Amino acid sequence: MPAKDPRVDAYIVKSAEFARPILEHFRALIHKTCPDVRETMKWSFPHFEYKGVLCNMAAFKQHCAFGFWKGAIMKDPHGYFNPPENKAMGHLGRITSLSDLPPDKHLIAYIKEAIELNERGVPLPSLRKNGEKNKKELKVPGYITKALKKNKKALETFEGFSYNHKKEYVEWITEAKTEETRNKRIATMLEWLAEGKPRNWKYMKQ
Repeated sequence: MPAKDPRVDAYIVKSAEFARPILEHFRALIHKTCPDVRETMKWSFPHFEYKGVLCNMAAFKQHCAFGFWKGAIMKDPHGYFNPPENKAMGHLGRITSLSDLPPDKHLIAYIKEAIELNERGVPLPSLRKNGEKNKKELKVPGYITKALKKNKKALETFEGFSYNHKKEYVEWITEAKTEETRNKRIATMLEWLAEGKPRNWKYMKQ
């Protein structure tokens, strides 16, 4: 029997009506492709694990998102990843209905590649390669790093976040127009990170 997590059931039930069939479809396809997959909740949305994290899905107020943990090193022969005109968290852009999804055979191929990468133990590339900065390296101001180091749990969550989740916090703080606002946002960031929450957790269905 597939290892399903009742928290994922609850997440889907609480999601907007348009999102439920999309999430159910993703879930069924993942279990069909990887019978040994296990479900869990990380950062308030569903993740799927098999010899490491494979992928995740999330529901927002007006769209769903789906992402591969190792999407940065996966092939994208059909050009579905990160559509420029339809950006969203994850790799497939904003999904508002089943018709927005790639064909099942293509999704299955992506899931199989994610499985293979985990089976082979292929790691994600570090932010530095041959002494050069990777394009995905995020510049974190010293005052943010200093604040994070004072809260061990917040720092641990921040370091475990994806590039995009980190960027959301950094931009939110650096865009503050006054020092008072900046300090308030830093305090809020530490509180939310200590609870394992991404910057936009309020817009995610719990």
